[in-house]
Amino acid sequence: MPQVPLRDPLASRAHGIDFGRDIWTVSRLNTEVRAVLDGSFPLLWVQGELSNLAQPASGHIYFSLKDAGAQVRCAMFRPKRRSLAFRPGNGQQVLLRARVSLYEPRGDYQLIVEHMEPAGEGALRIELERRKQRLGAEGLFDETRKRPLPRFPRQVGLITSATGAALHDLLTVLCRRLPLLPVLIFPAQVQGDGAAATLIQALDLANRRGDCDLLILARGGGSLEDLMPFNDEALARAIRASAIPVVTGIGHEVDLSIADLAADRRGATPSAAAELATPDAAHLRQRLTHLAAALTEGQRRRLRVQSQRLDAAARHLRLLHPGVRLRQQAQRVDELERRLAVAVARALGQRRAGLVLCQRRLQSASPLQRLAALTARLDSLGSRLLRAGPWLLSRQRERLARLAAGLEARSPLATLGRGYALVTTLPEGRLLRDAAAVTPGSRLRVGLQRGVLTAVVETVEPGGEGRAQTPSGHG
Repeated sequence: MPQVPLRDPLASRAHGIDFGRDIWTVSRLNTEVRAVLDGSFPLLWVQGELSNLAQPASGHIYFSLKDAGAQVRCAMFRPKRRSLAFRPGNGQQVLLRARVSLYEPRGDYQLIVEHMEPAGEGALRIELERRKQRLGAEGLFDETRKRPLPRFPRQVGLITSATGAALHDLLTVLCRRLPLLPVLIFPAQVQGDGAAATLIQALDLANRRGDCDLLILARGGGSLEDLMPFNDEALARAIRASAIPVVTGIGHEVDLSIADLAADRRGATPSAAAELATPDAAHLRQRLTHLAAALTEGQRRRLRVQSQRLDAAARHLRLLHPGVRLRQQAQRVDELERRLAVAVARALGQRRAGLVLCQRRLQSASPLQRLAALTARLDSLGSRLLRAGPWLLSRQRERLARLAAGLEARSPLATLGRGYALVTTLPEGRLLRDAAAVTPGSRLRVGLQRGVLTAVVETVEPGGEGRAQTPSGHG
């Protein structure tokens, strides 16, 4: 077998060639590291101090989060920044909800921030998140368990503070949207110790009374601590146990409490909850106006159709009336009579014309007419005969004279008169032109101008002048 030369690894590296090695580029390395980081860490709560805060015109926020021993770069993009409830600044302690990633162009590991809040509320929010996950796992927030809201509630119960701004907002919206809707207020404490218990009591009272078919649980905005009664687990279970559908309108749009998750519908604010709970009277009036117009138009259209059907039925009834039938039959009789008269007149005319034609043909075929015609023709032919007789006689005489002259000119008698004779054989009677046609002893008949001779041939001289000798005793 041929010897394969061994490659020198040092020589190969010297020429820039590396055999059997998987060489990564920096871009590939950073991409793989980023994939590992993105897939290895869930969303994390991270607390620290803001520093190197930068807010470019793009709307994104770039900063560093640090503590006493380390720091990490962070980025919060514009869509998430819009949900911030405070203005961040350098040196501020914050709590971040973020995911771990890598900025590939620089190879820097960083946090992509989804949520940011002041650090004082961080532990409380972590506890709330754990409570939400536990209650959600029990199915307390399951959408299939939530009840539909009545389309047109007969009476709405308001569970809120009797002195808070939320009550004013609720009443304002309800009065604007549905002024005639009855409203029953169940006062409750919405902030501080014991607030959750009063909310549960008001909810229980509304269910025991049973005179409302929809409840609105609401309060105005506030800090996380102010909204903590609405994150109470017992209140969430009471909302799910309520026989009456519950709509919540707690805090601002960014505030999402456990009561909101347990309720049948959630409004971002008390005003939004009131709008969810009631139909808009203006819209209803517009809808009623539209339906009334449609109903009126439908009735008019139906009335027109029925009127047309009535007119058609009346026309049909008039057509089926016996008097109409009699008039139609009388008119038909008149029409048939007129057609009969026309047909009779036409038939009589045709018969008259045929009679005239037959009379003419009969007259033309009458014996008297034929006799008269034959008599007239006989007279005509007689007169023509009288005229034509002498003329024809004269023409025949002239023709006879011409024929006689011609016959005379062509007659053999004239030839015989000049000394010639007409010789024929006996008994055949053939005309003799050649002497070779006979033999001696043959009998001949000789015709002269006057008289006929019978002779016997003695000699024959062909081709020359012959001389006939008459035997003795024959004439």
